[in-house]
Amino acid sequence: MPETKLVKNAAGRSVPLKINGKPVIPYKGVGKHNVTGTKHGPKINTCKDFPSDGNKLVGTLKEALKKAGLKDGMTVSTHHHFRNGDLLANQLFDIAKEMGVKDLRWFPSASFPCHEHLIQYLEEGTIHHIEGSMNGALGRFASQGKMKGVGVLRSHGGRYQAVQDGEVKIDIAVIGAACADPFGNANGLYGDSATGLLGFALADSQYADKVIVVTDNMVPFPCVPWQIQGNYVDYAVEIDKLGDPDKIISGTTKITKSPDRVLLAEMTAQFCDETGIIRNGFSFQSGAGGTSLAVGEYFKKIMQEKGIKARFARGGSNKYLVSMLEEGLVDYILDGQTFDLEGVRSMAENQGHVWTSPFTSYNYHGKGNFAGLVDVAILGATEVDVNFNANVVTHSDGYLLHGIGGWQNCLFSKTVILPIPLFRDRIPVVVDEVTTLCGPGELIDVVVTERGIAVNPLRTDLLEKLKGSDLPITTIGELKDEAEKICGKPEKAHFDNQIIAVVKWVDGTVLDVVKKVR
Repeated sequence: MPETKLVKNAAGRSVPLKINGKPVIPYKGVGKHNVTGTKHGPKINTCKDFPSDGNKLVGTLKEALKKAGLKDGMTVSTHHHFRNGDLLANQLFDIAKEMGVKDLRWFPSASFPCHEHLIQYLEEGTIHHIEGSMNGALGRFASQGKMKGVGVLRSHGGRYQAVQDGEVKIDIAVIGAACADPFGNANGLYGDSATGLLGFALADSQYADKVIVVTDNMVPFPCVPWQIQGNYVDYAVEIDKLGDPDKIISGTTKITKSPDRVLLAEMTAQFCDETGIIRNGFSFQSGAGGTSLAVGEYFKKIMQEKGIKARFARGGSNKYLVSMLEEGLVDYILDGQTFDLEGVRSMAENQGHVWTSPFTSYNYHGKGNFAGLVDVAILGATEVDVNFNANVVTHSDGYLLHGIGGWQNCLFSKTVILPIPLFRDRIPVVVDEVTTLCGPGELIDVVVTERGIAVNPLRTDLLEKLKGSDLPITTIGELKDEAEKICGKPEKAHFDNQIIAVVKWVDGTVLDVVKKVR
């Protein structure tokens, strides 16, 4: 990144006023940035320019990209419902290389280890930079300062916000769907590459200049239900194989067997029980990681014992959440992405298993969203500091190895709990100051570790309810001291001045930067 002026934002972090040549706004504080203007408007189309018989099929993805006008410097988007089984994004950039196209901005809703294949195109210039999560090898590549442009990390809701507001204009959206018809109607429910939802591609379909739907399961019109509406779609393509089914299903959806993590889950559930969060008609969100799944199972046990049910659970759906729905412990699953085959089945069969998208669930520039209706969100973090600020994109070594996902958006839930180990690999997780700021401490309520629970002093209501509890209530400072007593004071990572990525807040402002690791 060329030299650009840095300013201190409201979080005290030095951030640039321009990214990739475009002006940006520094973070102003939670709820402090007011937006004006109108939503981005895609080009007006007319049906007289499309086949009257509704058949938008073209022979190959390459032909569709040529018809869509793929050229140097464009923004091309993909979605991540195929997770680590995604074959389509790699094929897309293989074709772009064949066509001799350069300097593309890749705008994925997330990337996975399978996308290591694309490093060659970052090196030789087919892809200029990535605006989306950079996990594993892609994150390491960027952290070493090898990407030509600056990466931009957004939450799922922040991605929708950026497209809706015109911050990112998608030239060509390539949407993979397990089932589609020649008109472009599509869903992720049926076929060998079933993913359940396609909600992460919703903004792409609504706002991109050109939309290509690709499937390995083409059915006669109408493909129902249509999660993507054909009226948004320019071209439909049938290929042999979209994804690897064994890798589409998340590898994380197994309850932890680690005694320490099981203890974290048990303490978290007990905390929610004692503070009255678990009650008839409550709502919750937990992730698909092993600890979060274990929390859900403890919730289930408490609910069964007390004879109560939840009004809704926010997903990522999985077999554990589906069992709660089908046993009548939850009225609705409001699903953002589907993590296993039971989730896919349930979505197709159960009326109470509801599709959502980043627009309905997370978009900060909407007329409200679901996050504020959730009683408790159980989330993870790579680091938390003594001010309850949290990091989810880098570790203490500074390498960019994770995406934000819906994590930032969930911070607006009524109570946010982070069950995390006090240290990992002899490196403290509770620290003086997080390496990268992803979530302001004022929005994080509780940190649960195997050696104690710290409640944000702002939550006097929770502290009052815990009086007389046998839970090991402590302070965040005492947790940090305990971690350092066991592991020693961690050495800070060393960085060059080169900014390799920025972290956006949910309102589109710049919260922090990630620098090249020295």
